[in-house]
Amino acid sequence: MQQPLNQTHDPAARSWIESANAPAADFPIQNLPYAVLRRKNTDEAFRGAVAIGDQALDIAAWASRAGLNGTAADAARACGQPVLNAFFGMGPSAWRALRHALFSALHEHAPSDDRAAIEACLIPLTDVECGLPARIGDYTDFYTSLYHATNISKLLGLSGVGANFKSIPIAYHGRVSSIGLSGQKFVRPAGQIMLPGSDAPIFSPSLKLDYELELGIYIGQGNAAGEPIELDQADSHVFGLCLLNDWSARDIQAWEMQPLGPFLAKNFATTISPWIVTMEALAPFRLPLARPATDPKPLPYLDSDRNRMAGAIDIQLEVWMETARHRAGQLPASQLSHTSFKHQYWSVAQMVAHHAVNGCNLRAGDLLGSGTVSGPERSEAGALMELARNTSEPVTLNTGEKRSYVEDGDAIILRGYCEKPGFARIGFGESRGEVLPAKV
Repeated sequence: MQQPLNQTHDPAARSWIESANAPAADFPIQNLPYAVLRRKNTDEAFRGAVAIGDQALDIAAWASRAGLNGTAADAARACGQPVLNAFFGMGPSAWRALRHALFSALHEHAPSDDRAAIEACLIPLTDVECGLPARIGDYTDFYTSLYHATNISKLLGLSGVGANFKSIPIAYHGRVSSIGLSGQKFVRPAGQIMLPGSDAPIFSPSLKLDYELELGIYIGQGNAAGEPIELDQADSHVFGLCLLNDWSARDIQAWEMQPLGPFLAKNFATTISPWIVTMEALAPFRLPLARPATDPKPLPYLDSDRNRMAGAIDIQLEVWMETARHRAGQLPASQLSHTSFKHQYWSVAQMVAHHAVNGCNLRAGDLLGSGTVSGPERSEAGALMELARNTSEPVTLNTGEKRSYVEDGDAIILRGYCEKPGFARIGFGESRGEVLPAKV
């Protein structure tokens, strides 16, 4: 069910924390994204927090001083745990109650007592380290961009996307243990590769390491086994979204995906951003879900008036690359692409509804990947394989270096934000991952 707009979306609302009022701030009072964190260089327990401007608010500590009661108090206590699964599982009424209590206490017109309770629980973002925000029981990665699928098919010499792409949101089961937070460093993966013109595979570090620009979708309330989730109720099962880099070894992938799905090409690293932007914060940025009139109509369980009218979300997404030369010369990273999540062929609600339609029981804290986000223009490609045309047209960086795939020492930075006339800009922070040399 789509979130209605309310006072927390008021573009004129300002916080008494002045850094939250900067026009380009990622974390204004209209956002209030969640993470789990602690102070750097301490052995404090991780606990839930929201970002406001350049500060993080320790939610449980604030609740103990603020005299909260009812659902908001219960939700705040759940945020005091090292992961947010219990809070996720409380559902939309609890999420809303806590968000609105936070909004009131952080608003510029908040009473002085509310301000005092908040001030005692703020930590500068520069002084925190984040942990994985949830105990991720399962991770499913989707494949939902028609532009990405079409581009990849052409680069691989295929006649077109699979016959099922326009009928079902395609997905595979991913690896939880290698999901890491922004700042993740991982060694280049190795595996079997079939080199062009060869008749036998070799074992080698990947020669075609790529990134994939995606969003992560956190399940809030789950569903009982055997009980599907209706499309128009699917959004109420989603707590929020983060940035997600689905690192991919294209050469390993090409050989192993015959006939099953990704395995070693995908399971070595997935990098997510620490902050989760809630579905309520994203409500102003909903758009109709575009689908060509000539395409087959989805089956009834994947189709509704509400999903057609507001299934898409206009989230601006950017990919940047920082090489060792950037760091040595203290140069700004090179922007590789800029696109929007509104271009996805399948909506978040459709992914969730399809995942559960066979009776699969989703659980609080499960993570879904949206699939690579690519737009209609080349500059909107969500993977380097697309941008560099599979090595035929390397990308030139602002250092003069060229890239067809990700090299050792390269860092990929994903950034995201929403902006729209008449509403406050909100941001996702960033997801950063860096490739280290292979160990073989």
